[in-house]
Amino acid sequence: MTKKLELLMPAGDFEKLKFAYAYGADATYVGVPMFSLRARTNAFTMDTIKEAVDYAHDLWKKIYFTANIYAHNMKIKPFLAQFKKMVDMWPDAFIMADPWLIHLVRKEFPDVEIHLSVQANNTNWAQAEFWATLGIKRIILSREISLKEMKEIHDHVPEMEFEAFVHGAICMAYSGRCLISNYLSNRDPNQWTCSHSCRWEYKMFKNEASEAELETLTWRPEDYKMLDGNFMLEEKERPGEYMEFDEDEYGTYLMNSRDLCAIDYIEELKDAWVISFKVEWRNKTVNYIASVWLAYREAINAVEKGEKYDSEKLSWELFGIANRGYIPGFLAGNPNANAQFYERNGSFGTKSFLWILREYDEKEKLVRVEVKNVFKIWDEIELVSPNWLTKMIVEKIYKTKINHWVKKAGTTFTDNVSFDINKAEEVESAHGGGYEVWINMNKKPEDFSLIRKDAPIQIDSEKLWDFMKNKMK
Repeated sequence: MTKKLELLMPAGDFEKLKFAYAYGADATYVGVPMFSLRARTNAFTMDTIKEAVDYAHDLWKKIYFTANIYAHNMKIKPFLAQFKKMVDMWPDAFIMADPWLIHLVRKEFPDVEIHLSVQANNTNWAQAEFWATLGIKRIILSREISLKEMKEIHDHVPEMEFEAFVHGAICMAYSGRCLISNYLSNRDPNQWTCSHSCRWEYKMFKNEASEAELETLTWRPEDYKMLDGNFMLEEKERPGEYMEFDEDEYGTYLMNSRDLCAIDYIEELKDAWVISFKVEWRNKTVNYIASVWLAYREAINAVEKGEKYDSEKLSWELFGIANRGYIPGFLAGNPNANAQFYERNGSFGTKSFLWILREYDEKEKLVRVEVKNVFKIWDEIELVSPNWLTKMIVEKIYKTKINHWVKKAGTTFTDNVSFDINKAEEVESAHGGGYEVWINMNKKPEDFSLIRKDAPIQIDSEKLWDFMKNKMK
């Protein structure tokens, strides 16, 4: 089977969908209201999701509907009623997980294309053979399998298409199977609403504390007394193998998984018969979409042409966006201790996302920007566009009260406008907060352009390089 390789990007709202296509996505996936795993962070309604399909198809791009919950009894009838409406919107495929819902859909809509969600945790060829009998066209492979296992599955089911995650968060359990969120916050990872409890701050206490002492302990850092000495875990079947707990005044992060980055493995994934390279995190910014595109689009294009690509350069591009340190998941085997980021639950990045460009005044050579982070006069910034990347210096910043003609959020085209510079105030920095900001730009930027700058690295360079080595081959 030889098919064009697909870069599949997330779209949590309409603007992110537009950016994904502008930056080279071959397809996007969107959560359908009520029935997708990420419904809590999904901004689409039934009306806008139909508009999204039309937008995608006008560009000759694909769009997939994610309807991958495991339904309780009360949701079966509403699901089937809603599914008929979704079919009439003509998405290119549905991403599903629940075997019985798939069975019911197959009976009612035999021609609908179904892709098996990663939530089904397909880890072996026997499962793939089973899903083939239900007419599944594509399997989104479990994150927890290796390249070798992928090839073995293909050998048994050669007609099946494979999709694999290449970038994004990694669950500390089999994807969606963790019960911590449900237990601590009554939010079910497989019913839309995971609270990511695995990344919360936890503290350890000595078991010799009295019951009265335990009742008076608080979680405030200023009241917390650090534990003396070193603390280790020893698993019963692994005597002598000690796993160290490390903590500071804010806690310890035993279950805080690093993030997935497979930029080094695009060629190997293609050789394992993966045709769709999927990026995770629908609730991330458009800056995330653009930065990930810069790396994976270049790598995929090179592999399709039989050429090599500079994975180290692309890795540094990916370190520009917030991350917890990268590993290649299970592609090369079990990552063991490298899988967890023990030092904190936060993330870091080498680039700071500043703003989205909106309108351009050709006469004044100024562009209106939607400010996301602070910047100031004489900052060196990077202009990121679908077809070019360049550096420039901020020489002028003007702000005015927001005018009635300012476009709605979600509009991304840099149209020519007339800006009255006499009614603007020249300032030395921009912070957002109720003002529109204009900066100098010698020529009209491309549609969907962004600005970023180097950020103060929140972790020392030696540790950053260690993260790189953990990810590299």
